Amino acid sequence: MANQLKGLPEKLAARVARHLVAAGQLVDDDPETAYQHTLAARARAPRLAVVREAAGEAAYAAGHYAEALADLRAAKRMNGATDYLPIMADCHRALGQPEQAVKLAHSPSVANFASPAKAEMTIVEAGARRDMGQLDAALRVLEQAPLMSKSRESWVVRLRYAYADTLEAAGRPTEALMWFHRTDAIDADELTDAAARAVLLEKAQDQSGG
Repeated sequence: MANQLKGLPEKLAARVARHLVAAGQLVDDDPETAYQHTLAARARAPRLAVVREAAGEAAYAAGHYAEALADLRAAKRMNGATDYLPIMADCHRALGQPEQAVKLAHSPSVANFASPAKAEMTIVEAGARRDMGQLDAALRVLEQAPLMSKSRESWVVRLRYAYADTLEAAGRPTEALMWFHRTDAIDADELTDAAARAVLLEKAQDQSGG
């Protein structure tokens, strides 16, 4: 951030930096206030990629999807970064544009993503396929991901949960139950409600069997 702010007058750079730091501190707990800080920074330095990136991420966190998409597109034009593509794709989903989300998911740069970003894009694409009523295609997308990775990182948890959820939506409760259990087995931080979903499926199976 400091490098990009160097081109601004000292006092202006300090003011913009304060807004960006505040946004970073608030975005998880108070995304709307974080977004307002990024808007203040953007008003003062609209041509800096770091500012547009922060504005886009805060807008996304606050649920302002059209604004997030606009700012992240601007940041991408400025610095050529592709890190924002999963968020941009999810914005398209939220705006009722699943076809655009799928299109972004097939961007050539996705192949070079690190595992967490690649997993996020996979989840977004699968969700977009579901939005279009393409459950089988959504399952195929998820099945191409490393669902059986030995990693216990959050991206594996999220992949497994998305797969279990899609299996249930596709009317395959036995397989869904297995994958909810596999999700819960590595979800030490309780990022998902996989355990509760498994209990509900087990109860449903007991009732149907009884």
